[in-house]
Amino acid sequence: MTQASPTGPRVLETRPIKPEKLAHVVIRTRRFAESRQWWATVLDAAPAYENDRLCFMTYDDEHHRIGLINIPELGDTDPGTNGVEHVAFTYATLGDLLATYRRLSAERIAPFWTINHGPTISMYYRDPDGNKVELQYDVFDRAGVDAFFASGAYEENFMGIIFDADDMVRRYEAGEPIGTLTARPPLPPGMGPWDMHRA
Repeated sequence: MTQASPTGPRVLETRPIKPEKLAHVVIRTRRFAESRQWWATVLDAAPAYENDRLCFMTYDDEHHRIGLINIPELGDTDPGTNGVEHVAFTYATLGDLLATYRRLSAERIAPFWTINHGPTISMYYRDPDGNKVELQYDVFDRAGVDAFFASGAYEENFMGIIFDADDMVRRYEAGEPIGTLTARPPLPPGMGPWDMHRA
């Protein structure tokens, strides 16, 4: 960290310094109003600042987490080209993730892919422009994830196992232990990791 002195010169660090956090994602869109409503609904976010050309939205103490830039003349992106694959948001508990799934389902916002990756329980959505958004719950802490990788489980199945979100909600509300709900089953016979992928 850069050292500060109220009375003398300051000395900048010479070693690499890691960022404190990932602050925000900014998206160009030609579907400005629709995108604003979608992101506000999905993240339960509110505008911190907006005009007819841009909208900065936040859901916590950060001044903005999502930025939208209104560019009506844009064309649609080609998923077969380079670009960001998806952005992800983590929920504190499995219950929070499942409650969000239920709330969004009532708003007719449905995931196109629900998968137990092993380290995470993940639900993937598309915003109005087709950008992929992952809502997830971390099954393990960092040490647990390291152990999962070291065990060879990820090498065996780097994709995960598709799950039925409504079934998981039922099992959660019935009181099934979290460890049982989040334990990743083996691949079905005759299937490989790529059989679990949904683009």
